[in-house]
Amino acid sequence: MSDIQVGILAVVLLFTMMILRVPVGVAMGISGFLGITMITGLDSAFSKLALTPFIHSASYVLAVIPLFLFMGEFAYVSGVTQEAYYTVHKWVGHLPGGLAMATIGGCAGFAAVCGSSAATAVTMTSVSLPEMQARKYDNGLSLGSIAAGGTLGILIPPSAAFILYGIITEQSIGKLFLSGIIPGIILTALFMIFIYIWAKRNPKLAPEGPQASWHDRLISLKTTWAVIILFLVVMGGIYLGIFTPTEAAGVGVFTAFVIALLRGRITKESIVASLMNTLSITGMIFVMIIGAMLFNHMLVLSGLTNSLGDFVTGLPLPPEGILVAILLLYIVLGCLMDAFAMLLILVPILFPVILTLGFDPIWFGTVTVIMVEMGLITPPIGLNVFIIAGTARDVPMSSIYRGVIPFIIAIAICISIMVAFPQIALFIPNLSK
Repeated sequence: MSDIQVGILAVVLLFTMMILRVPVGVAMGISGFLGITMITGLDSAFSKLALTPFIHSASYVLAVIPLFLFMGEFAYVSGVTQEAYYTVHKWVGHLPGGLAMATIGGCAGFAAVCGSSAATAVTMTSVSLPEMQARKYDNGLSLGSIAAGGTLGILIPPSAAFILYGIITEQSIGKLFLSGIIPGIILTALFMIFIYIWAKRNPKLAPEGPQASWHDRLISLKTTWAVIILFLVVMGGIYLGIFTPTEAAGVGVFTAFVIALLRGRITKESIVASLMNTLSITGMIFVMIIGAMLFNHMLVLSGLTNSLGDFVTGLPLPPEGILVAILLLYIVLGCLMDAFAMLLILVPILFPVILTLGFDPIWFGTVTVIMVEMGLITPPIGLNVFIIAGTARDVPMSSIYRGVIPFIIAIAICISIMVAFPQIALFIPNLSK
């Protein structure tokens, strides 16, 4: 059996184990280990298995993941999520679909200090869903907006998805963070526009609320200082070259802790809960990273990535046509598998192709993360949909899927804009030091 055949067999084994519900990180690790064994021998495979967990767990760069997660936990404890939601509510709550639009705004605010899509979705479900149910909002619109808004957690920096992409491709995590700012604003605006049009066409779905006075609106801005400070400290430090992303994450944790302390929200119980949540999510991510690195090493040894790259670039299509095919592949796999799994499996295979075609790796990172966002709400998997369905057990899954369809269209429009105008993602990174 040739090395390339071994690589194909390992990929088939990986998807088979995923269908059998083996955890993604474990499935990638097993497939990679067995593939390395067949290509270079058992001793080499055990050597790689012994070194990979230590090398990547002890990585200074990877320390950014638990630090940003910890910052998000302290930000939640300090109450910034609720404040972001109620501030946007004061400004747009009287419009058609105003509460759903406030939910999107609250998600964007929390995403600016969190980095986790799941955490954003869970948090906003508890904050905004009771409000929308009290106003007799349609369940599909309510939960669809929460599911879609939650995806902003991995686009608006800091973002765990950008960190993983940067580690896999060896690109600047700081520049990747900066590349997500403008697309994040555009996608947030698109979500709100779609909600407004949806509610305007059928007012029964989202009854209008009372209009807040200008005095109340201006006063509500005072509560956003925590989000603004955290975002400016972290992203401003990275943009100006004061901090590396890892240092910015450490400073962000300290800043979030001080904010929560000043507000009297820090207790022994809140610290323990924040630590446990951070450790739990970090452990899951690190298992996936270790498994992905074993699998990626096997792909390189097999020569499968180079062969695929040669095949794709040899197709009688322009680079733009190949890019469209890659995006369609993301959509298909996003319907079937976990978003982070898709990121860890596809990027090592597709990245050499993208470089060969001459596309900018930072721009492609932003496009990839947006496509991962689409996967988070696309049937039949849609991780955010499952998370929200577990929280709102009285709402049928079909209602939530019906509610996310307009947002999937909004994401597709955002991708089209990004492909047509790549500088949207590259403008701020090109200005940074």
